[in-house]
Amino acid sequence: MSENDLPDNENTEVDFASAMQGVTRIKNDRADLRGRPKKLRLADDETTRYKRQMAVTDEEMIVDGLNSEVINLVETEDELIFAAPGVQLKLMKRLKQGHIPWDAGLDLHGYIIDDARTELSSFIRECSMQQLRCVMVIHGKSNSVESQHALMKSYVNDWLRQMPQVIAFSSAQPKDGGTGALYVLLKRAK
Repeated sequence: MSENDLPDNENTEVDFASAMQGVTRIKNDRADLRGRPKKLRLADDETTRYKRQMAVTDEEMIVDGLNSEVINLVETEDELIFAAPGVQLKLMKRLKQGHIPWDAGLDLHGYIIDDARTELSSFIRECSMQQLRCVMVIHGKSNSVESQHALMKSYVNDWLRQMPQVIAFSSAQPKDGGTGALYVLLKRAK
């Protein structure tokens, strides 16, 4: 069978000129970007509103149950004191006077806030598991600018109050760092 014997629709050769009949040639080889973009209609359902609200809300980081935002800013020379309900006044007096010996210490000088939170959390947890009664936390005074709050001290003050293992803390005696350090009293193991 020769090529001429095949029906017209099965002919494998196609004439390009006849295939392009009715097609107009494009005069420009670049895209037309001058056209007006279509107006998009903003979705206004409950899910979209929630997503928009969450996108503009600052994300608060919580690590080991501790907030990333400081609640109560304190000054460099402020004395800190905290006691959970049920802590006896006599015990607080002894803690404040430095009469309860501390068994371990953590120095947070040089830490950034996120690393300090992680270190403090793991230190308190570890001391609690070892059944230590009193520990020292050195947060520093942050004397760099006179009118500036002591950020690390403020964070440590808030974080310790959030920890279930901590029942009390007080600024240290001058020999142990004064307002740049804390005596921290931990719960007794039952």
